[in-house]
Amino acid sequence: MLATDENILARAEDWRKAGKGVAIATVTETWGSAPRPVGSHLVIDEDGHFLGSVSGGCVEGEVVSEAMDTIADGKPRILEFGVADEAAWRVGLSCGGRIRVYVEKVV
Repeated sequence: MLATDENILARAEDWRKAGKGVAIATVTETWGSAPRPVGSHLVIDEDGHFLGSVSGGCVEGEVVSEAMDTIADGKPRILEFGVADEAAWRVGLSCGGRIRVYVEKVV
């Protein structure tokens, strides 16, 4: 079961209140077949804990990894995944669609 946006944002707030570094990833665009709709969120803390979903499978592993870098350096990132990418099969978005995910540090 996926967490609601309210639960996801509340968890991000709890982690920040506990003094942890936190990033939020948001699906900003989709093309064709995509596992999650625009506006879907994934929050990640500095320890690699996460809640929510932006895609599933290996794509989320890649998003978590990039989010950890965002927490460390404070720089937002725009990530794209799709079947045309040479990494598409590696990260598991083989459904024929594309997604764009914006990752930012929560301050």
